Amino acid sequence: MTTYADVRPEQRTPFARYRHSLWLLTQRDLRVRYSTSLLGYFWSILDPLVMAGIYWFVFTQIFKRDVGDEPYIIFLLAALLPWMWFNGAVSDCTRAFLREAKLIRSTRIPRTIWVNRLVLSKGIEFLASLPVLALFALIYQAPINIDAIYFPLAIVIQTVLTVGVGLIVAPLVVFFRDLERAVKLVLRFLFYASPIIYATSDLPPQLHFWAAFNPLSGIFSLYRSAFFPEQLDWFIVGVGAAVSVAILLLGLVVFARTERAVLKEI
Repeated sequence: MTTYADVRPEQRTPFARYRHSLWLLTQRDLRVRYSTSLLGYFWSILDPLVMAGIYWFVFTQIFKRDVGDEPYIIFLLAALLPWMWFNGAVSDCTRAFLREAKLIRSTRIPRTIWVNRLVLSKGIEFLASLPVLALFALIYQAPINIDAIYFPLAIVIQTVLTVGVGLIVAPLVVFFRDLERAVKLVLRFLFYASPIIYATSDLPPQLHFWAAFNPLSGIFSLYRSAFFPEQLDWFIVGVGAAVSVAILLLGLVVFARTERAVLKEI
């Protein structure tokens, strides 16, 4: 019986070659990232845990909190963990072409793979951090409800959004180097403009409608609904999904129109 591994690379379909190359590059990224690290996997969960701990302490032990739901640590982690995926992937995409310029010029695989492998590697780290959320859910006895079935939908929408943003950012940084710093500032603003330490329902009525046009609002709504069903707002999810698809289409257009110029520039 012939397996996929037995098929020579030139005999595989373009999609199969792309998928194989994507997986190899993603494995390399993860191996390089953790091979020289003593704590390895724990670094992928330490950052969101520290952030969640800080906000939990500030809003439960110092200030009187009137946002979010109980248990608040679960409320925080359900949004912080996917935020770390989005933030990390977009930040890395600002250096996607500059870091490995020689390798990119010397290969013939579609250049979108240099963005997609960053999104995939950060996505794998996100999935690897989910046991931490499950552990805290057990500790605080937070029951999981039927809305947990929407978890894969949240992952799909977030993947579409993150790839779209990455396809826009990665080539433009090659021409405008200051954009890398600008992206960091935008991400910092987006952290507080997104319902991470608060819920969309906590916003004033006049801002609730506009919050739907931040795709992360709908994505976090889906993640949180596994523990907090009242957080699920299908209007916000629908608008966020539409905006995510629009960003992906824009990213594909921007990438296609700048690809040749990028290869000359790097």
